[in-house]
Amino acid sequence: MEYKIPTRLETDRLLLRMFQNGDWKQMHAYYGDEDSMRYTTGRMLTEGETWRTMAGAVGHWQLRGYGPYAVEEKKSGSLIGIVGLWYPNDWPEPEIKWGIIRSHWGKGYAAEAARAVKKIAYANLENCKLISLIFKDNTNSIRVAKAVGATLEKEIVFREKECLIFRHQPD
Repeated sequence: MEYKIPTRLETDRLLLRMFQNGDWKQMHAYYGDEDSMRYTTGRMLTEGETWRTMAGAVGHWQLRGYGPYAVEEKKSGSLIGIVGLWYPNDWPEPEIKWGIIRSHWGKGYAAEAARAVKKIAYANLENCKLISLIFKDNTNSIRVAKAVGATLEKEIVFREKECLIFRHQPD
């Protein structure tokens, strides 16, 4: 498989890389957390569902040539979340998605990783157009979208939920 974007990125504090089999254990701190899942699945995932969700992220790379990265904090070597490109078959457009394990919220990691993803996407993908699809009351994600320069484009109903489309532009 030839990927359309690099499978590994680095920022000052983060390493973004492909998921590996053992990563699900650390990612379950995200997917198994009620507050973290409030604006995604709407419920905590089981360990098996966490593994399958991570496997779906890996499969996304195989099917689209890009996908979400495992986000590792360089200093500690800990996996702290998922950030990357995401475009399931029912999504309105390709998006930059992010999800950080709650113990790492408020440190700017989601915005730092999203900026790196945005930069590499616009540099490597032809006719690149990116959104972030955010539940209307998800103030944390709205803050991240604005921090990376996305602007509110419109409101939509997606999967019976009121959502906002934030549009990303190349820097």
